[in-house]
Amino acid sequence: MNWGTKLIIGMLLFMSFIVVLGVLMFRSETDALVEKDYYEKGLKYDEDYVRKVRVETDHAKPSISLRDKTLSITFHTESTGNVKMMRSANKELDRQVNFHTTNKNFNLDISGFAGGPWKLLISWQNEDGTRYLSEQEVILP
Repeated sequence: MNWGTKLIIGMLLFMSFIVVLGVLMFRSETDALVEKDYYEKGLKYDEDYVRKVRVETDHAKPSISLRDKTLSITFHTESTGNVKMMRSANKELDRQVNFHTTNKNFNLDISGFAGGPWKLLISWQNEDGTRYLSEQEVILP
């Protein structure tokens, strides 16, 4: 076999590989996005950014601690809001919990949660109506 034939065979194999990848891409049902409503969330990104910056400027970052099977979140003032717990390894394990603090504290029973890394997205409003957003990582036992 001469070099021209080998070159043509190599080009045909490469082109076949690209066509197969294109077909697989078009046949896949979903894209690998974290959120299905990413477009709507992108539109309100500025609002979320302002809320995250406000946490830093007001020194209002909540402290998180783990005791036994309880996740304790301590705020600087009495607050209401929600905690979205996201597990990057399995979206089916994601949970959202609404809360109202007692003595500036919110306790969450984590006995039903899988161990490992979790991302906490804490959205809350304090007594005077100021809204905050904090994103923190925690590793559950």
